[in-house]
Parts: sequence; C-alpha cells; structure tokens
Amino acid sequence: MNGFLKLDRIDINILVQLQKDGRISNVNLADAVGLSPSPCLQRVKRLESAGYITGYEAHVNLPKITDSVTVFTEVTLQGHRREEFSRFENCIREYDELIECHLITGGYDYLLRFITRSIEHYQEVIESLLDKNIGIDKYFSYIVIKSPIIKSSVPLRTLLTQQMQNTN
Repeated sequence: MNGFLKLDRIDINILVQLQKDGRISNVNLADAVGLSPSPCLQRVKRLESAGYITGYEAHVNLPKITDSVTVFTEVTLQGHRREEFSRFENCIREYDELIECHLITGGYDYLLRFITRSIEHYQEVIESLLDKNIGIDKYFSYIVIKSPIIKSSVPLRTLLTQQMQNTN
C-alpha cells in the first residue's frame, strides 16, 4: 500500500464512518470508533493531512431537481502514443457533463460517464468533442435506463482485510 502512514483498525473504522456520513460530529464519530473525542479528531486531521481523506461533499438527489440522462461512452482513439492520450484527457476535462473517465484495457481505450439534460444534449456534447479533432476514432454510447444500485462509498473493510488482520 502506498501512503505516508500505516492504517490501523481504528483509522479504517474512521474512514468507513466518514464515508457513511461526512457530517458526523466528532463526538459521534469518536463514539462509533471507540475513542475519546480529542484522539479521534487528531486521527481525522492526520488522515486528512496524509491525503487519505481528500474532501467532503453533499450527495445531490438529481431526479428531485431535474430530468437528466446518464450515458456511458466507449471511446477508441486513432493513435496510442502518450501525447495522444494526454491531448484527449486534457480536452475532455473541460466538459462539465463528464462525470467519470477511465483509461481501460480491452477493445476500446476509455470508458466515460456523462450526465446530460437529454439525449439531444448528449449528442451536442459528443459532436463538440468530435469537432475538436482530438483523436477519437470511434465511440459507442449506452444510455442508462435505470440505476438500481449506485454506491458512493468503497468497501474499505473488504479491500483491506489482509491489512486489518495484520494489525490485530
């Protein structure tokens, strides 16, 4: 594991609790992880300064605010040199509608996730990308009909099982 400090069971529990509720009070967080408030706050500050906690955000209930369309897009680039990947990534970074971008292995180069007002709006975004001539060879679009499962937290305890066993 790359990092500045070794995480112990309490650190992991703090991260798990903060993923569930980033607004939890320090007193309630300390209680949940079995610490008194002062050492708990020190640990949170240490986790923040070491880069394990990168921020806190609100999860917005988008369907309650407006209609939208989620589209996954597979993109294949014409060339595969480092500068071509960089040019593509630097350009698409500017699009507010782009929520995720993953460079992947397999039959195409990138998997993108867009959220747009409508299918027509998505098409405008794609056409704008194509007009920029940033090396897109082909793309395939997948419109999301329903998202029965969306998780905003990662399964830290599962991913760190081995490390947690070593600290006990």
